[in-house]
Amino acid sequence: MTAARRWALVGVGVLLLVSTPFLVRALPAHDDGSSAVVLLHRIQGSRDVAFSGYVESGGTVGLPVNDALSGLTKLVGDTNKVRVWWRDPSTWRVSTLRTTGETDLVHAGDRTLRWVYESKNVTLVPDVAVRLPTTADLLPNELARRALSGARPGELSRLPARRIAGRDALGLRLRPADPQASIGRVDVYADRATGLPVQVRMFGRGAATPSVTSRFLDLTVGKPSSAALSFSPPDDAHLRSDDVVDLADAANRFASRVPPRTLAGLPRRTAPVGQAPGAVGVYGRGPTVLLAVPLWHRSADRVREDLLKAPGTRELDAGVLVAAPPLRLLLGSPEPNESAWLLAGTVTRKALLAAAAELAAHRPGLSFR
Repeated sequence: MTAARRWALVGVGVLLLVSTPFLVRALPAHDDGSSAVVLLHRIQGSRDVAFSGYVESGGTVGLPVNDALSGLTKLVGDTNKVRVWWRDPSTWRVSTLRTTGETDLVHAGDRTLRWVYESKNVTLVPDVAVRLPTTADLLPNELARRALSGARPGELSRLPARRIAGRDALGLRLRPADPQASIGRVDVYADRATGLPVQVRMFGRGAATPSVTSRFLDLTVGKPSSAALSFSPPDDAHLRSDDVVDLADAANRFASRVPPRTLAGLPRRTAPVGQAPGAVGVYGRGPTVLLAVPLWHRSADRVREDLLKAPGTRELDAGVLVAAPPLRLLLGSPEPNESAWLLAGTVTRKALLAAAAELAAHRPGLSFR
C-alpha cells in the first residue's frame, strides 16, 4: 500500500468518526403505529425511567418583573440550559448553567437542596403542596406529565415521528377541550423505546409559534451514578434551612381562607397525597390551570405596585390585569380588610374575570387551622 493510499484511508476514517453523530441524528425516524391513547399510556408509564442528559427549555411569556415572581419570569421568558441526572421522581439533580456559574437543585426523599454557585448559598427546603414552578418542572418528562394529566381520548391525536436527541420519538398532540383554556395545543414527543418524553411544545390559542418549549439535546437512558446525584457544600458555603418555599407556599399554609370548590367553571384539584388542602385554590386539569392565591394586604400592595409599572398592565374594576398570553394574572381589588386575591393561570381573559367576579360576590370563608 502506498503512503498516499494509507493517508487517504486515515482521512476517510477521521471523516467517518467526526460525522457519525450527525449521521445518526439525521436518520429517518421510525414510527410503530401506536394509537394516541396507547402512546399516552406509555408516556404515563415512563415516570420511573432513569436518564441523564442536556435540556434546553424556555419561552416567550413576558411576565412583569417582581421579586416574588422573579424565578418564574426567567423560567418562561428566557432560554435555560440544564444538565439533569434523574434516577426516579424522588431522586434527581438539575443544574442550570450560566456564563457566570450555575444553580443546582438536588432532590432526595421529600427535600430539595438549592445551591447557588455565585453567592455560595445552600438552602434546604421541604416538598410542599403548592409552590411556584422551578427548573425541574420544565424538564420534558415533568412538563409532559402535567400537560397530559386528565387528558381525554377525544382531545388526542398522533403526530409523525421525529428524530430528537438522536432517538426515534413518537408524536402526540393534545388539544384541550375546556373553553377556559388559553393553551391551544400541546405537542409531546416521546422516546419510542421507553415512552420517556423528549420534547414538549405548548402553543397559545391561535399561535403559530410555541410559547413554552423544552427538549433534550442529549439523552442517555439508564441510572446515573451516585456521584452525579450527590452534593457536598464547599467549606465557605452559607448553609440554611427554610420551611417556607415561596409566596404561594406561604399563602397556602398560613392564610386563613377556604377557596371555593369550583371557580370559573373549573373544579378544584385535590391536594397531593399526604398534603392537607390549604388556602390556595388550584383549579383545572392538564395545561389549563388557574391559581387563586389569598394575599395579605402588605404582600398585595407590593405586588400591585410592581404590576402597575409593567408595560401592558390594565386597571379594571375587577383589579389589575396583566396579560402575557397564554398566561394571565389579575390582582383583585382590595377586600374590606385590604387583603386581595391573586389569580393567575393559563386561562382566557373571560375565565379570569369570571373568577374574580365570583370571589367578589361570594367571599370565601375563614378557616381555623
